[in-house]
Amino acid sequence: MGWNGVRRTAAPTALAAVVALVLAAPPSAGAVPRAGTVSAAAAEVARQDASPTPPPPRLPRDFRGKGKWIVRDLDITVPFTWEGRNGDSQMTAGGPQYPIWFTNLIYHGTLYTLTYKWPGLNEHPCSRIPGFTLEDLNRGFEGARFVGRETLRRTPQRHVNHWRVGVVLPQLPPGNYPRLPLALGDIYVDENNRGTFWQVLQFGVQNLYDPELDEWLVMDTFEHRPGTVTLPARCEPPH
Repeated sequence: MGWNGVRRTAAPTALAAVVALVLAAPPSAGAVPRAGTVSAAAAEVARQDASPTPPPPRLPRDFRGKGKWIVRDLDITVPFTWEGRNGDSQMTAGGPQYPIWFTNLIYHGTLYTLTYKWPGLNEHPCSRIPGFTLEDLNRGFEGARFVGRETLRRTPQRHVNHWRVGVVLPQLPPGNYPRLPLALGDIYVDENNRGTFWQVLQFGVQNLYDPELDEWLVMDTFEHRPGTVTLPARCEPPH
């Protein structure tokens, strides 16, 4: 959504993202079952079992939010923004004063990734993949698997629906076949609004720069009003 050359081309897809996107990072990023007394917990489980599966995540056309990009194995956390306007969207992590700085965009039907700074990285091209839109991203989310209802224990606490998305190759029927989890992700959207994204874990080839292949985005704010999307000068405009 970091979701990218080999590393970032799949990020929005694997956000599904996405490009989100499993869990080499510890679950301490905030997701826990809802707590309470034993009887209350049992009642909550019964309620959840009886309730229908909610609709899958869907990134809106217009939004803006701020939070953090977390790379746990490198012990790096940098500021993060995610904004959308008229179906275009842009993720930006870090900045010139931070050890990590990159931007991912869906812009006029093209997927762009530009990594300005990353530990050990010496090349900084702007990757451009045409033929990718917000609608393509949301179609990828439609195949997400519902994990369950959870609470992200922050301030304030967030009641969320937890979803799993991913790309596994080769696509083969059930059975004893070799499989590669190319890009997997865990997406946490607001319980009452599937278009409000609070947390995403990305894991897989799209995180190739990271030794443990996993990165978190954690949102502190997410508003449903138009943001700002700007194609970097070194990226080729869409034709």
